[in-house]
Amino acid sequence: MLITNATLVTWGEKNRVLSDHALYIEDGVIRAMGTTHDLLERYPQAGRLDARGQLVMPGNICSHTHFYGAYARGMAIPGPAPADFPQILHRLWWPLDKALDKDAVRLSALVSLVDAVKHGTTSLIDHHASPNFIEGSLDVIAGAVDQAGLRAVLCYEVTDRDGAEKMYAGIAENVRFMRQNSSPMIAGTFGLHASLTLNDDTLRACADALPEGGGFHVHVAEHEADEDDSLRRGGKRVVHRLHEYGMWGNKTIAAHCVHIDDSERRVLRETGTWVSHQPRSNMNNAVGAMALETMLGEGINVCLGNDGFGNNMWAEWKAAYLLHKVAHRDPRQANGADIARIATAHNAELVESFFPGQTVGELRVGAAADIIFVEYHPFTPLTEGNVPWHILFGFESSMVTTTIAGGKLLMRDRHLLTLDEAEIAREALALAPQVWERYTANATKLL
Repeated sequence: MLITNATLVTWGEKNRVLSDHALYIEDGVIRAMGTTHDLLERYPQAGRLDARGQLVMPGNICSHTHFYGAYARGMAIPGPAPADFPQILHRLWWPLDKALDKDAVRLSALVSLVDAVKHGTTSLIDHHASPNFIEGSLDVIAGAVDQAGLRAVLCYEVTDRDGAEKMYAGIAENVRFMRQNSSPMIAGTFGLHASLTLNDDTLRACADALPEGGGFHVHVAEHEADEDDSLRRGGKRVVHRLHEYGMWGNKTIAAHCVHIDDSERRVLRETGTWVSHQPRSNMNNAVGAMALETMLGEGINVCLGNDGFGNNMWAEWKAAYLLHKVAHRDPRQANGADIARIATAHNAELVESFFPGQTVGELRVGAAADIIFVEYHPFTPLTEGNVPWHILFGFESSMVTTTIAGGKLLMRDRHLLTLDEAEIAREALALAPQVWERYTANATKLL
């Protein structure tokens, strides 16, 4: 494939904006980059995809999401509204994950992947839970990802809250998938819910079961309740408690980290652990704002996810840019260049750790062809240095017209090529009453 007549936004160590450029893609990799004129001469026989002057840039990346939460959209929670995050867990998410069967898991993934393709998000790191369908659940999700053609990292959420048998089944599902998955666009990691639903024996079992070279994906101190629980268990805060089991490192993702302290940040920095920030979810759950500026200043690997809030990652950029300003009443917080670095360079480096030898999140020769076209018409100069602010104040998800992952066209001129959105929505809608009925029965028992 030869992409022609493009304005490239390269990202990478030194972002460049290159007008009237072209990309030659072969075997899912960018093999050449230059002017449209030069590449047309070099590859006259290649199939052509005319960008018509649109911005052509790396696909967006999400460092933490939950496909399984899709059926929560529009769903009523029985009884009075939850008053805090622990109540949200007990009355929304835990009854919902128990309501998911194989079909609901598959369709939750598919509707989320439709959303990702349409919004130009080409790599996603998912965190799954379905305690009444554990064994094989990651294969079902992987099948949906493969159908969509996107890049993903998958895991199953191990927890004690549904008993020892299901806890061990969750461990087995993580280990099986990490060892058996062979897709070049899909990788596995080891999911854990959070310290507050994991006893010491479970943490030891997870640490012992981790395949060599693997890491964990765990929620950390999203709410004060996680820290309070950890202190009650053994007098240690969450990061220190999990550190005892060797769970931190450069293949581990600690999601949220809203309520960690200085000593915990030090451990995460020294171990090279990734911290994933989800500002829209944090605002929705009223859990507070993580210490973004402090973490970046200390050299912590902060990246950007969405917690299942929808795969429009530019909306997450904007939320992060605004949240910390209002939380601190300081307009200097969350500089646009820092938000861009988190969402592009950091997210790309995290994904690359799961796909050794591959370069993502950058337009350059040798990088994976995960690419989007954006129909944006700037009315002020767009330069290498000010792209983040054009995104924050000008880009909308509707501007994504074409999505490519691994060199494969997934959407062209806003027409989905690998997924039938209407049919998937029809199937999901037909199943929703059953899922909601099971959820309502589960949630009503708690009133």
